[in-house]
Amino acid sequence: MSQVYKGAYTAIVTPFTDDGRSVNFEGLRSLCEFQVKYGISGIVSVGTTGESPTLTWDEHNKAFETTQEVGSKVTVIASTGSNSTAECLEGTKHAKNLGIKHVLVVDPYYNGPSSLEIRREYLEPVASAFPEVGVIPYVIPGRCATQLLPEDLALANRHFPNVRAVKEATGDFNNMKRIRKLCGQNFDILSGDDDKTLQMMLDAEIKAAGVISVVSNVAPKAVQEMCQYALRGDAEKAHSVANSLKPLFEIVTVKTNEQTSQGTMPFKARNPLPIKTLMRILGLPVGPLRPPMGKLTKQAVDLLLNQARKVQEQHPEIFAPLADYFDVNVHERLTVERYWQGLHYDGY
Repeated sequence: MSQVYKGAYTAIVTPFTDDGRSVNFEGLRSLCEFQVKYGISGIVSVGTTGESPTLTWDEHNKAFETTQEVGSKVTVIASTGSNSTAECLEGTKHAKNLGIKHVLVVDPYYNGPSSLEIRREYLEPVASAFPEVGVIPYVIPGRCATQLLPEDLALANRHFPNVRAVKEATGDFNNMKRIRKLCGQNFDILSGDDDKTLQMMLDAEIKAAGVISVVSNVAPKAVQEMCQYALRGDAEKAHSVANSLKPLFEIVTVKTNEQTSQGTMPFKARNPLPIKTLMRILGLPVGPLRPPMGKLTKQAVDLLLNQARKVQEQHPEIFAPLADYFDVNVHERLTVERYWQGLHYDGY
């Protein structure tokens, strides 16, 4: 199988200033250089993890430019997807003009086009306008309420050779197997879910090439090792690394039940809230989230800390690159309360 995209790609967090009003481009530069130093295959700029819905297009473009500074060392993928084809075309044009050769285009959200419309009115116009740019559809129905189906993906791949990969975040292994069957062996499937990556890579009917990862924001070396072992067919070593990362995979989304004056309420913190909160606790230059993203509950922070402590106690090598690069004491930051004060709501 000829793979263009393989290994671990980091869906990089977008750092903000302390007031959240501006993008911290120096912080972004530092985060990207950290990823490069510890062997990541590539960086996805301003995806969901990078809080794309609350960045202006001017901020998108400046973030692409900052990320492209490491483009000679790793693959840079600009997230140019939108629920407007015109916006996607304009964002892709800007990325291309910066020298970025790969873009990630999420299924159009909210307006909910059919799979046929996604292909004919969105994916193919972008692929046609920029034949020299690799166009990677991002299929995530849980966020978009629509889905590019394997059949339309295969048709796009047949007519446009620059559509030769997908970020697959349906959670549906049958869908993944159908993509492989219809798109053939020279098509790259990238996992969009950290916790499903290894199964996707080792399943002979899927043969994923790697992952666009959230967890690699704090553990790039380990996530890349897991993928490389899987690519080499060393399932035992791949599983060993995956098991050490499991507590972090489990906090990409955090769920708790909260007691309120109106009864018990479910609380679900979706990416990037948990990972960015952990990064702030660990001392990385990321700043707050932009509204309507906000904070965790106290119970959710406790859960987050417990999972991170498991990793530090049982597998300190996971956080060692982060500790070295950012000169932080991970044990201290996970045990001294002042490091997470103000990072959760007081009450429900």
